[in-house]
Amino acid sequence: MKKLTVEQLVKLFITAQLDHWKSYPEFDIKMRAYSGLMTEIGIKDISSSQLSRRINDLDTSVLQTLFFKVVMQLNAYTDSLSGLPNIGQLRIIDATHIKLPAVLSEWAYVTKGWNVVKMHTRLVVASPDVQYPDKIVPSNGKVSDHEGGELLIELSDATYVMDRGYMDKIRMNQWIKDGIKFVIRLKSDIRIEVKEDFEVPEGNQIVRDAKVILGAEGKMEPVRMVEYQDSKGKTYKVVTTRWDLSALEIADIYKNRWMIELFFKWIKQSLRFIKVWSTKPQGIWNQMFIAMIAYILILMVKLKTKSEKSMLSILKHIQTYLHRTWDELIAALAYKSKKTSRGRQKIPDKQKGNVHYGGVALIKETRKKQVKRIIKQNTYKKWEQIAILFAGCLFCSHGENVM
Repeated sequence: MKKLTVEQLVKLFITAQLDHWKSYPEFDIKMRAYSGLMTEIGIKDISSSQLSRRINDLDTSVLQTLFFKVVMQLNAYTDSLSGLPNIGQLRIIDATHIKLPAVLSEWAYVTKGWNVVKMHTRLVVASPDVQYPDKIVPSNGKVSDHEGGELLIELSDATYVMDRGYMDKIRMNQWIKDGIKFVIRLKSDIRIEVKEDFEVPEGNQIVRDAKVILGAEGKMEPVRMVEYQDSKGKTYKVVTTRWDLSALEIADIYKNRWMIELFFKWIKQSLRFIKVWSTKPQGIWNQMFIAMIAYILILMVKLKTKSEKSMLSILKHIQTYLHRTWDELIAALAYKSKKTSRGRQKIPDKQKGNVHYGGVALIKETRKKQVKRIIKQNTYKKWEQIAILFAGCLFCSHGENVM
């Protein structure tokens, strides 16, 4: 397209994702306000309706390829990271959903009032502080977790971590034969045949450590089962092919599965991924890849600048300096406050001073009782009086009969 190339289109939508542009009318406002940024991208005059058509028509494989290229660039900053201490790198598998308006997305229907799409995600845990998605699979809401996860599990040195929704004996058996390392939570109804119990150290959360065979058929390859309790006393059973770690380390691996839940929460709340620009399938698939590219770009800024600021703080800086120069952004990220404060200190037995309300506001010291409460109280009193009167009448009538 002469007026808007694919590169310009992608840059604009990544900018919109980073800066939380919520609707196409807001696209128009922002593009006029950020004239210098639009010139840098190469956009002179484009309507929001044209943008809507182009993002729906763009081949998703283009954005998928771009996403993989960005991940490869990120690897230059993460190759030196060795994962978690004594455990190595983890790959956490899970899916998140995005709800769509039922009227505009009948193609995403799952059940009444539930029109959703899913993003099946593989999250790499490169270190305790660095996690990022390196592969996603878009789908409609009817695709099960383990069907999407099948495309995310590949031969690797990393250990895959999954919830019980991904448990399937046939698939697990194949993972064992292929040498894929995994830690997965057991379903509650699975039959377990214990072949050998291992010693469990006293004084920790581990309940059982054993070599087991899963399933009533007894045809599955042996796996290791670790049963443990969390701080609230809830019991978890996980199976793994990691025989080289302690039972406590196996439990810690599964606890780290929570990282992907935090990741989903972050992209929905901080990156505003829940706000979709399209209700058509290809438009939503494209936005999934755009959001993931935006997340990785934020992480790359953090790693490249070696900033100690949080991902949210990095994002806020990018939003503020979006139409400024790279050097200005770097200077802002490097800025450290010269003031040092111990924070607000509590002063014991401090007398409360009089509150100054000013001369404009309407102030009432006592709260007026609610009308409903007054009506109820009056009703109770009325019925109480009727009951007393009725009891008196009965007493009088009873007395006359006795006489």
